[in-house]
Amino acid sequence: MCLGVPGRIASMKTDGTLLMGVVDFGGATREVCLSYVEGDAGIGDYVLVHAGFAISTIDEDEAHRTLELLAGLSESADAP
Repeated sequence: MCLGVPGRIASMKTDGTLLMGVVDFGGATREVCLSYVEGDAGIGDYVLVHAGFAISTIDEDEAHRTLELLAGLSESADAP
C-alpha cells in the first residue's frame, strides 16, 4: 500500500526536461516532480504526492479532508 499526501503548489520551474515545483504540506515544503500533472495543475492547486512525484491533482476540499485524517492518525499514534 502506498500513501499519497496532498500539498499546494507554491512555485513551478522547468529543470532540464522535467517540470518541478515546490509543494507546501501545511508549512513544510519539498521539491516535487510535477511532470505527471503537467498541464493539469498550476500554482495554488493541490496535488497528491507520493515519493517525490505529484501523481494527480486533487480539489482543495478533498485535500483538507485528507490532511485532517492524517493528523488524526498521527494523534492516535501518539496516545498512550
